[in-house]
Amino acid sequence: MGRSRRTLPEELLLLALDPTTGTTAQPQSLDLGLAGAQLVELALAGRIAPDGDRIAVVVPRPTGDPTLDCALELLRRRGAPVRAVHWIGGPRLGLRQTYLSHLERCGMVAAVPGQMCGVLPTTRYQATETAISREIRGRLDSAIRTGVPPDPRTAALAALAHAVGLGKHLYPGNEGRSSRSRLRDLIRHDPMGGLVAHAVMDVQNGAAAQPRRAAAVTGRPPGPGPRSAAEPAHGVPMQPRHGSMARAVAH
Repeated sequence: MGRSRRTLPEELLLLALDPTTGTTAQPQSLDLGLAGAQLVELALAGRIAPDGDRIAVVVPRPTGDPTLDCALELLRRRGAPVRAVHWIGGPRLGLRQTYLSHLERCGMVAAVPGQMCGVLPTTRYQATETAISREIRGRLDSAIRTGVPPDPRTAALAALAHAVGLGKHLYPGNEGRSSRSRLRDLIRHDPMGGLVAHAVMDVQNGAAAQPRRAAAVTGRPPGPGPRSAAEPAHGVPMQPRHGSMARAVAH
């Protein structure tokens, strides 16, 4: 995978960054969304594919993106397809900070140190490549405004943005109600994005044991019932803490 294209986790994080405050909207659900965005990106790269309500590795070859490859390797080690809802509901070990630090190294955001309550050190992140953020937002706006089915990447981004609750951040107030509704409707244009987005929402709703939504999206019969006690949940590995990654992130 070439680095000329931004990955879905990066785009989702840039969408969530508030240009005024430098904080991220919906930080808790955003962590789930970033894990889901990794799955969609791996699917777009041809490394994984949906298998009912589960995710199967079909090509274990690395993508060249270290963070994605960590997730791919964990999926490969499972040895069997894993339910998307269990993967996304696994531990979120520094994933948001990993991507913020990556965006900082790429020059797309700038870290701004500060203090919380005048004591605790915090770090806010201001977007520096505003043209990139506008382009990402413009793709969503265009899909919402025109009603033309978007490309799979944009459809998946819309599905994830809706799933983590960014609709009210992107299209606030009563005047944004119709845009939020159309953002939600874009979920149907990408099966993998829809599967992952529903898994994100199920984790937030505490419905990780119910595969019915994923089955409806993929058109496959529901998978096995609730996970047994011997089937652990897996998330994304802790990334090395260095440089800006050791700083706290203000919400």
